[in-house]
Amino acid sequence: MNSSILVVYRPEAGRYAAQFHSVVAAATDLGVQTVVLLPTGWEAPEAEDLPTYQADLEDTASVRAAVDRIVTEHRIERIFPLFEGDVLAASRCRRDHGIPGLTPDEALNFRDKNVMHRRAEELGIRVARSVRPDTVGAVAEFAEEVGYPVVIKPYAGWACGSTYRVDGREDLDRVWQEMGDDRHEYRVEEFVSGTEFHVDSLLQNGEVVFEQLSQYTYSVLEYLDEPGGTISRKHNLSPREQRILDLNGEVLRGFGMRTGVSHAEFFLLDDGDVVFGEAGARAGGGSIVPAIEAGRGINLAGEWCRLELDENHRPAARTGPEVGTEYLSSAKYGRITDISTPEDLTALESVLDADVWKSVGDVLAPPTRSNDVLGWYVCEGADFEDVRARFKTVRDAFHVETVQN
Repeated sequence: MNSSILVVYRPEAGRYAAQFHSVVAAATDLGVQTVVLLPTGWEAPEAEDLPTYQADLEDTASVRAAVDRIVTEHRIERIFPLFEGDVLAASRCRRDHGIPGLTPDEALNFRDKNVMHRRAEELGIRVARSVRPDTVGAVAEFAEEVGYPVVIKPYAGWACGSTYRVDGREDLDRVWQEMGDDRHEYRVEEFVSGTEFHVDSLLQNGEVVFEQLSQYTYSVLEYLDEPGGTISRKHNLSPREQRILDLNGEVLRGFGMRTGVSHAEFFLLDDGDVVFGEAGARAGGGSIVPAIEAGRGINLAGEWCRLELDENHRPAARTGPEVGTEYLSSAKYGRITDISTPEDLTALESVLDADVWKSVGDVLAPPTRSNDVLGWYVCEGADFEDVRARFKTVRDAFHVETVQN
């Protein structure tokens, strides 16, 4: 059998299509076939010429059974889960069949926030104080100790889904009722007030071979109130910003990543201290991958594939100007009657790329996750403040018209 890779791919999340294409292209360039595992009942036109299989991707047993079959028909060298929720199942399949990559013990460091923060503490890295929500009284005592607000979030969530900022006891009682019988799936953290950064990295054999520090222009927890933007920090890093990059390498190696891609988040406090937020063993979500591709000339997912399959490969990233990306959002809800197109946006000065996920006839409802948006755009500028000013220009040019159903 020829060498193959397995890509766990969810076509219903359109933001992963470019990553999928890049992984397939990288594998093809290296003479390696791509095998695709799709969710049950789904088809992907972009994978129609590739061997495809299906499984209930929400059920680890179903995924492992599908991979058991796949490895009898293909010589799988590596497994690439593109979505956060598939990282742990993929690690179990690697263990089942002796495939290199993150083991389940290592994958848990990137998926379970309870494990993640405990491991970071063992590495000597500061994290938010936390408590298990065993009872509402335990949470109330913790909030009195650290001070409101506190954050209640799923220990294995993503994109701020089912995540709550709790500003007082009345707020806590309301959230406690919403959590219902599922409180064992949550954790409670102190609210960290600081400037939020993310680092997108590629590792090979424990060495960081690419890293991009970026700064959020908003608080991720406040996605309901303001558009989500992030701007690269490539030039003239402060010692504090360099400290974030240093800690990022310590975290990834300490969590067990040897070769792979990561998206990690940190808070820079006013006193200069750095607090680790979380890290995922996958490429950044939303428009982070296209922003890095526009600004640095590489696709993180494709580079991950090349690094796994070619020990001599090194990303040929350029530096260039600062690049930022922002989600497209609207306060209007109802059926869309008119909306800007990607071509409308890329015609604007400084806009490098754009995608609009909604079209006329779609219905807009209030968001429930930080990535529940209408699309994104990428633009360039001279520095952080210049890019942020350009965000407003693009935001003002984007329009959506709706009618109530």
